[in-house]
Amino acid sequence: MSDSWVFWALLSAVFAAVTAVLAKAGSSNIDPDLATLIRTVVVLVCLLGLVTVGGKWNTSEPLSSRAVLLLLLSGLATGASWVCYFRALKVGEVSKVAPVDKLSVVLVAVFAVVFLRERLSFREWTGIGLVATGVVVLALKR
Repeated sequence: MSDSWVFWALLSAVFAAVTAVLAKAGSSNIDPDLATLIRTVVVLVCLLGLVTVGGKWNTSEPLSSRAVLLLLLSGLATGASWVCYFRALKVGEVSKVAPVDKLSVVLVAVFAVVFLRERLSFREWTGIGLVATGVVVLALKR
């Protein structure tokens, strides 16, 4: 089970849901950038421990400059995402912010097709379309 991508993806979804609720509750009286910094420090410390305890500082293959550049850009995108997310949580309801944030699911599919040349089936596009529809429904004002 722990070798299954579905297992890890579902666990990620659970933690993302818990993260959203805790972030909203914990950042209600502080600046969203400070809240993002606190969260980032916690993530950094946890990952430093995980990599150190797991003895993962050495890689079997040398890191290419392209891989390092892409990971740095990914880190910048993550940081930007977190800053925007906490700002959205500051002014919006978590039950609306978090689902709209998951529009990333739709964008990931489109970007994967365009940039990674992945192919999606009709069934997969249908699911992604349903996610997009759900986001639009949640984002509309009543």
